[in-house]
Amino acid sequence: MRLLVLILTLLIQSAYTVENIEVSLEKGQLLLTERHSGWGRPRCISCHVLSRIHKDAPHIRGIVAKKGFETCTGCHGSNGTDRPRRCLICHNRQDLPFSPQQTGTHQHDFNIDIDQPLEDHHCLVCHQASDMDGNWELGIDLTHFPDANGVQEPYRHESEFCLRCHNRLHQQPGFPVRSRSLQDPLTMIPYTWRHMDEHGIPSGSGKRIYAGLRPPYRYGVTLACTDCHAMHGTNNPKHIIDNSSKGAFALEIRDQDIPVQVIDHGDYSQLCVLCHEMKQPLEDALVDTGNGLSGVHRVGDDCRLCHTHGKPGMTGL
Repeated sequence: MRLLVLILTLLIQSAYTVENIEVSLEKGQLLLTERHSGWGRPRCISCHVLSRIHKDAPHIRGIVAKKGFETCTGCHGSNGTDRPRRCLICHNRQDLPFSPQQTGTHQHDFNIDIDQPLEDHHCLVCHQASDMDGNWELGIDLTHFPDANGVQEPYRHESEFCLRCHNRLHQQPGFPVRSRSLQDPLTMIPYTWRHMDEHGIPSGSGKRIYAGLRPPYRYGVTLACTDCHAMHGTNNPKHIIDNSSKGAFALEIRDQDIPVQVIDHGDYSQLCVLCHEMKQPLEDALVDTGNGLSGVHRVGDDCRLCHTHGKPGMTGL
């Protein structure tokens, strides 16, 4: 009898150890693998007590307690079953309104022709194995897509992730990006970002006539696409952020909820003025763009005449 008790104790401890090794925030691994002692079981309640889990994750423990075991697959995968992974059961405007912000009519829904609400499968395209620890890590929180050589090289910059789909010659299977013209920024941006766009690798010098940035932005720094483009919700076209809190991540005043509206005829001044503030005021530099900020050289005009992604010789927008 004592031998049987000892054997059962060792088996339980072994299973517990395997789970802790395989599912760990410290190791950046939440997805269950075949080493999970309950692999293939569709009912998490068979082994886990709802009131005892997530003691080390207080920001979501209450949500899980309220919504139950239907929340498990979003973070931990399907556990070898056909259960769908559910992300939006927790990541929604009510439960986690800032993780991420999902307000607005335009989302990255992989459809250029119509707007449709984000669904769980949209989330998983870009965030297949996030560890949900609140720290943004390129190698963990973004899906690993192969580069132009078919190799899953680590991302050196957040924008590299975007460019693995947004290009002309090496798009990802199942996610075609349709070019509407030869210079469509949806597919031309890798070339301008690497060679011409001063928001990209060229980075700008600060020596041009309209130079000047709001702190702590500085010249010589490569920006992320998401400084200007909101993937999870915005009311502006082309996924341009509609509020400073949705982008402009280095901006000291980003949390002041400064509104950004793109005017129909191409006036992007409310976006540009979030980061640009001329040292030597020229032209419209002292004119309020409409969101309380000033500092750009043109207000009320079509910025695209000189600043457009994908067009050679232009410094980008």
